[in-house]
Amino acid sequence: MEFVRNFEFCPFFRYFYGARETRLDRPDTNSCSLNLYCLRHFPRSAFRSPFWSSASRARGRRVVGRKNSSDADEEGTPTLAVPVAEMPREIITIQVGQCGNQIGMEFWKQLCLEHADDQHYIPRALLMDLEPRVINGIQNSEYRNLYNHENIFVSDHGGGAGNNWASGYHQGEQVVDDIMDMVDREADGSDSLEGFVLCHSIAGGTGSGMGSYLLETLNDRYSKKLVQTYSVFPNQMETSDVVVQPYNSLLTLKRLTLNADCVVVLDNTALNRIAVERLHLTNPTFAQTNSLVSTVMSASTTTLRYPGYMNNDLVGLLASLIPTPRCHFLMTGYTPLTVERQVNMIRKTTVLDVMRRLLQTKNIMVSSYARTKEASQAKYISILNIIQGDVDPTQVHESLQRIRERKLVNFIEWGPASIQVSGLMLANHTSIRHLFSKCLGQYEKLRKKQAFLDNYRKFPMFADNDLSEFDESREIIESLVDEYKACESPDYIKWGMEEQGEASIAAALDSKLVV
Repeated sequence: MEFVRNFEFCPFFRYFYGARETRLDRPDTNSCSLNLYCLRHFPRSAFRSPFWSSASRARGRRVVGRKNSSDADEEGTPTLAVPVAEMPREIITIQVGQCGNQIGMEFWKQLCLEHADDQHYIPRALLMDLEPRVINGIQNSEYRNLYNHENIFVSDHGGGAGNNWASGYHQGEQVVDDIMDMVDREADGSDSLEGFVLCHSIAGGTGSGMGSYLLETLNDRYSKKLVQTYSVFPNQMETSDVVVQPYNSLLTLKRLTLNADCVVVLDNTALNRIAVERLHLTNPTFAQTNSLVSTVMSASTTTLRYPGYMNNDLVGLLASLIPTPRCHFLMTGYTPLTVERQVNMIRKTTVLDVMRRLLQTKNIMVSSYARTKEASQAKYISILNIIQGDVDPTQVHESLQRIRERKLVNFIEWGPASIQVSGLMLANHTSIRHLFSKCLGQYEKLRKKQAFLDNYRKFPMFADNDLSEFDESREIIESLVDEYKACESPDYIKWGMEEQGEASIAAALDSKLVV
């Protein structure tokens, strides 16, 4: 399959009318060849099949794809214009805080390398922070002209949130008008907005606090749009510089559970382990870790950015992975993993080898995954494998058959697997609950000592010694852990049916799946 000017297919970029200053010389991929095969393993979804109306209008531009003798351009070269219904719906990326902007920048670097740039496309991205250091670094880098400068927000006082969730949340309330003006302006410029992608950390102050407030606001103002997040979880095996990290993580997890439709978990513990064990880096730097993250983010959006036959929109991607509303936390695996100094290494990458590696614990980017007896009993709810390269479809079928025969994958029993051929791996796996349990355990240690709570009592949400927000957040995360545990049981479908509110949650999410 050949693509020309594949920026046109990318929902993360928008067309810029008018000349732009040359930024970088990037590789020309106008005639790149890419084969995508998606191996989708998931129980029959509880959602109704999504029904689509026509998406974006062509806006006077034509996407050029495979050659077709029935069409010809002005120069007589046969081309095929993509039908309007196949045009992608727009996705707005929001980067919040130091971590969010750093991984977001790496993501856009990767996309520019993949799509090339004809100086007429700019990211549908909003950059937000309460301190200027990271954003100033971006604006002074060689990518300074990549972004729309009207979509950059830095707090006037520039003092940051001091690694305090309450401070970030409170400052988010104060600047919400400025932020939502940027969001509304970008949304108004979209023909058929599909949703938002949020990049942030759950451990600091701005990404967790301001990110939480932004999640609530987006959920309220754009209730029909999908919200996916790339959330960086802290390294729980080492002593953190942020002593209140357990508080921040718990409060953010509540919003990710209630206000996000999909959360891709990026676990620093696992990323550091992979960098040391798999890439043989003694002391991995933030740049090297962020490079791993950008690889995962880029690969996970491949089906959204390139034309294909399935999962060409965010709704289709999420509906195949998330059968129940609450269980929307996804883990990732990627192979082969490389850093710059290893690019020229030769390794075996057959289809079967790639698919088997994606299922191995050492390639999973979540630290909770199957290294204990209890975790080894966890099960997959759904899997999406995205295989890129020059692949023969028969190899895909044969590899899938061998994996099934050898029982390398343990699925839940209450949802018979429906397998469609359509390697990054996005997986909904019940062992993710152990990561949440670690967050709860660290929170309980601090809470029992009543440590550092005065830092939170300074802000309105916790005024008059009202700590009910912590208690409510803990209950929600405990409920989430219990639900993932229940997913491992054959009678999960009956679990929690007596509880109030489940139907309303499902109805709210269902409404987003209907256009």
